[in-house]
Amino acid sequence: MSVDEPASGAAVEFDPFSTVFFDDPYDMYRRLRDEAPVYHSEAYGFWALSRYDDVVAAHKDWQTFSSAYGVDLSTLSKGQPLPFDSIIMMDPPTHDRLRALVSRVFTPRAVGALEPMIREVIGGFLDQLEGRAEFDAVADFSAPFPVEIISRMLGVPEADRQEVRHRLDVGLHREAGRMDPTPEGVQAMLEGGAYFHELVQEKRRHPTDDMLSRLTEVEVDRGDGHLTRLDDVEIAGFATLLGGAGAETVTKLVGNAVVLFARHPDQWRMVLDDRARIPAAVEEILRYWPPSQYQGRYSVRPSERHGVTIPPGHPVLLVTGAATRDERFYEDPDAFEIDRPPTLAIGFGYGIHSCLGAALARIESRIAIAELARRWPAYQIEESGLRRVHMSNVAGFSNVPVRVG
Repeated sequence: MSVDEPASGAAVEFDPFSTVFFDDPYDMYRRLRDEAPVYHSEAYGFWALSRYDDVVAAHKDWQTFSSAYGVDLSTLSKGQPLPFDSIIMMDPPTHDRLRALVSRVFTPRAVGALEPMIREVIGGFLDQLEGRAEFDAVADFSAPFPVEIISRMLGVPEADRQEVRHRLDVGLHREAGRMDPTPEGVQAMLEGGAYFHELVQEKRRHPTDDMLSRLTEVEVDRGDGHLTRLDDVEIAGFATLLGGAGAETVTKLVGNAVVLFARHPDQWRMVLDDRARIPAAVEEILRYWPPSQYQGRYSVRPSERHGVTIPPGHPVLLVTGAATRDERFYEDPDAFEIDRPPTLAIGFGYGIHSCLGAALARIESRIAIAELARRWPAYQIEESGLRRVHMSNVAGFSNVPVRVG
C-alpha cells in the first residue's frame, strides 16, 4: 500500500476552505499524516506536507520551496513570481538584506525595552472590563490590544489603529469552498495598502519617532555594492506585513488561551499557583492550536518524500497545525499540558521566514495571560457563543464570551 492510499474507507480530503478545516481539522490532520503525508489536492492543485520532520525540512529548503510566488493559495495558484514589496514574499539574497533592516527592532532585548508600553496598553483595555460580569475575551480584549501595540511602533495615528485590524480581517476572510478573497476582501486589501503608502509619504515629509519614519531614512545594499534608500512601496509592504502579523497572531493566541484554560481547569490552576509557568504555557498553546495553521510555498524543483515526488510548478502547503500534533515527534500530542518539555518551536514559522515579531508576540501573550490570571482567576466560557474565524492561513476565534466571578 502506498502512503497515498487510505487504510480503510474513503481517501482523506484536505480542503483548507471547508468548515472542517475552519472548525476542527485535527482528525483530518491525523489521517493526513498517516495516510497521505505527501498530499495532492486535485480540487485546488496544491501539495501539502503534514509530518513534523517534513515540515521542518521544507522550511529550511527555500531553494526548493520558494516564497517569491506568494503565501496564500489565491496568489500561489497564479504561478508567477511577485514584485518584491514584502519580505515574506522574497527568497535570499534579497530577503536577507531587507529582513536585516527591521530585525533589530524585534530582538528579545529590543522587545524587552517595550515592556512598559505593552503593559500600559494591555492594562488599559482590561481596565475597561473591570466590574463587568460578562465580556468577550476576543472582541473586547485580544483583538484590539495587539494592533494598538504594533501600530504605536509603526507610527500609525491613534484614530486609525483599529481600522488596520478591521481591514485585515475582511481581507483574510474566505467563504467556504473558495480560495479567493471576497470582493469586499479585495477592496479592503487595496485600501490597506493605499493607507500605508500614503502614511509613508507623510512620514517622509514629517518624520516622527517611529519605525516607518526610520525606514524612510535607512539605506540598503541591493547586491550591487551601492546603497539606496527604500522606496515608498517597499516600506508600505513592511508596514502591511508587520501590521497584519502583529494584529492577527496574538489575537488568536490569547483567545485560544482563554478557551483552552477553561476546558482544562487543571492547567489553569497550575498557572494560578505559579506564574513562572506562563512562558511554557504560551509555547504549549502555540503548539496545540497554532494561529498560523499552514504556510504557503511554491515548488520550483522536484523533491521526493515517502516515495512521492512533488513536481515543480505547484503550490505547497507546510501544515504547521498538523506537524505540531505529530505523534512521531511529540509524546501524547493531543493532550494539552503546559509542563510539556521544551522542543523546537515551529508555531511562529521556521527557517529564513521565522516570524520577525515572535519575541514581541511572546511577551504580549505572557503579559496578557498573567493579567487575566490576576484579575479574573475564576471564569467560564459560554461554549454556545464561541465563533471561529474563516480565514486564509489564520485560525482561531472571533468571539469568546466569558463570565467571571
